[in-house]
Amino acid sequence: MEELIEKIKIDIIEQLNLEDVNKEEVGPDDLLFGEGLGLDSIDALELIVLLEKKYGVKVASPEEGKEIFKSLRTLAQYVQEKAG
Repeated sequence: MEELIEKIKIDIIEQLNLEDVNKEEVGPDDLLFGEGLGLDSIDALELIVLLEKKYGVKVASPEEGKEIFKSLRTLAQYVQEKAG
């Protein structure tokens, strides 16, 4: 699981062009939106595209997305469950 978390973290930083983010400072349980990593709704759309293209995983609904995108850990758990 930790390897997947690390891989997703790197993918997010690259996909969203977060050059000013030090990947070592982003923990697996840090919030992705709001006070955490500071992502916004546009970033959420890009994350959905990233999940579909890179991991073959689709987010079914906005409600599901809120739970999935809480942290790197919840995102990795979802990818692991859905991608097998």
